[in-house]
Amino acid sequence: MQTVIRPALVLLFVFTIITGLIYPISLTGLGTQWFPASVTGSLLYRDKQPIGSTLIGQAFHRADYFWGRPSATFPTPYNASASAASNFAPSNPALVEAVKARIAALKAVDPNNTMPIPIDLVTASASGLDPHISLAAAQYQLSRVAKARQLPVEQVQALIERYTELPFLGILGEAQINVLALNLALDAEKKQLIQ
Repeated sequence: MQTVIRPALVLLFVFTIITGLIYPISLTGLGTQWFPASVTGSLLYRDKQPIGSTLIGQAFHRADYFWGRPSATFPTPYNASASAASNFAPSNPALVEAVKARIAALKAVDPNNTMPIPIDLVTASASGLDPHISLAAAQYQLSRVAKARQLPVEQVQALIERYTELPFLGILGEAQINVLALNLALDAEKKQLIQ
């Protein structure tokens, strides 16, 4: 019996050290060297204070900001500890009502906009945390944001183009824009105009 227990305990100890200490410390060290932003949570800062992450969406409701994709997390939108979708079927009356309410909110803040509303502005993502919008969603909001900020449409369009993330390897996925990064750039533009 002792000939079986002793090697098993030695292996348990050795693998605990390897997989519990050496491996995580090595990965953290290499990650810090090669991917420092990712290791620290891809945080964005304003005045040296963290204000969000490029990986988790935030709720924007003012007319002078681009709005992100709706979130279905509970009890608050973009709750990272409760990542989930609503799981409503397209025929579910609750989903239909939620989409109608989101369309009404978009129309209320920009009543003269006749463009078709992109689907990602009225439906939540599978995680409820999506920090990106499509180019169509940004274009839909372009005139409203430019007008609310009293900026030329061309200037806001240039920001959209600068913050557009192209598909991986040029073919996987579609172009998208990180809403928080774009809104921070808009705030920086406003500061430059004031100075």
